[in-house]
Amino acid sequence: MIGPEQIAEIRRLFFAEHWKIGTIAAALGLHPDTVRHAVDTQGFNRPRMLRAAALSDPYVDFIRQTLESYPRLRATRIFQMIRSRGYQGGLVQLRRVVARLRPSSREVFLDLRTFVGEQAQVDWAHFGEVRVGRARRKLSCFVLVLSWSRALFLEFFFDQTLENFLRGHVRAFDEIGAVPRVLLYDNLRSAVLERRGDAVHFHPRLLELCAHYHFEPRPCRPGRGNEKGRVERAIRYVRDSFFAARSFTQLEDFNRQARAWRDEVAHGRPWPQDDSRSVAQAFAEEQPHLLPLPAHAFETDLLRTARAEKTIYVRFDLNDYSIPPATVGRPLTLVASDTTVRLLDGTTEVARHRRSYDRHEKITDPAHQQALLEDKRRAIGHSPSSRLLGAVPQVEALLQAACSRGEPVGRQTTQLLHLLDDYGPAELREAVREALERESPRASSVAYILARRHRRAGQRPPLPVNLTRRPDLADLHVPSADTEIYDELTHDEPEC
Repeated sequence: MIGPEQIAEIRRLFFAEHWKIGTIAAALGLHPDTVRHAVDTQGFNRPRMLRAAALSDPYVDFIRQTLESYPRLRATRIFQMIRSRGYQGGLVQLRRVVARLRPSSREVFLDLRTFVGEQAQVDWAHFGEVRVGRARRKLSCFVLVLSWSRALFLEFFFDQTLENFLRGHVRAFDEIGAVPRVLLYDNLRSAVLERRGDAVHFHPRLLELCAHYHFEPRPCRPGRGNEKGRVERAIRYVRDSFFAARSFTQLEDFNRQARAWRDEVAHGRPWPQDDSRSVAQAFAEEQPHLLPLPAHAFETDLLRTARAEKTIYVRFDLNDYSIPPATVGRPLTLVASDTTVRLLDGTTEVARHRRSYDRHEKITDPAHQQALLEDKRRAIGHSPSSRLLGAVPQVEALLQAACSRGEPVGRQTTQLLHLLDDYGPAELREAVREALERESPRASSVAYILARRHRRAGQRPPLPVNLTRRPDLADLHVPSADTEIYDELTHDEPEC
């Protein structure tokens, strides 16, 4: 509102100084409409009405009748229709006429009321994206509102999968301590697979949930979001009162904050039907009228087949989880909750891990890694080269020196294995040590040293055994025994 002094100044500038409306508004810091009202309310702000000639025009009756039959018909289409009937006016003038003749399309709604304990409304809400390590996850909130008391349950998830949809129901029922008789849904994919008019095909898993908790699923009519206005308003309330300007580091912590906000703020607000009571008081009155919980909660874990072909890791949801080496190549069952990933071999649990929402992360059980290392060591211990290294550790230095001089390592190893079988580990160790001291790292040098020692001792060199008739004995290995234990047999018994 402006005072009489400012009105007088506006009229003086307009009528005496002949300033324009915009100039006066800019000079005095007022809105142009305020200046028009001050100058001449009747002259500048009279309602826009059709001129008398237009009211008697025959096209007005045609436009009115057409709009009564087709209330949403566009002015451009009416313009084409009346031009073919001789209309000579412009489209702008016609738009003004159509705007005043068009019937009001505003729908009037009844104030819906539900019985106590009868109904709850359910919906998902999007809250943007959050970064978890190297991954970007969509943050969504599952919201359930009791229609009578307005008590609500909310939980945030990293996706809107069917398992999280069912998990939200189970946890909501558990926190409420009871179950409503009817749950009202939008036509979201997790609830309604297909719809033809009033014929609705619900998701089979949702029907299993209904059978377990004994409630009735009821979808809204398409395009009738007003039918679940309570949960829509609750979602807007969560956005404005809880989510705005709030940060979190872990989803578990964020859900703890959400539950604290619900108990302290959302349930502490006045009850819409009686502001002398709180929502928490109305909920306490409604809870005894709800259905009781069953003896066991509904199972919501994701089940999926899994198999690891080459490594000890199974891929799930962008990450890798370890399994025991003995289960590699076998069909397993992966059971995933929102916090845990389990691997089952039949009915036996072989691995359990925390669930990761990162990207390309390897979650490893140290026991699985240690078992793999033990298997590798045992496999290495059964190879011929490992047998040679275990009996004569000095062979490693001899083979490295032979390789540096261009000797083929494979051939050297084979010759040394034959010498090990013929002379035994003790003699071979001494011969290898001498060959290294003489800087002659070759299997042939070791064979020469062994043969020379046998000649000096008056022993015949061992002759190779012909196994052409028994090729299965070629790889047979008999470990050499320690001969010192036999010396004890020759010792005299001590006298008592």
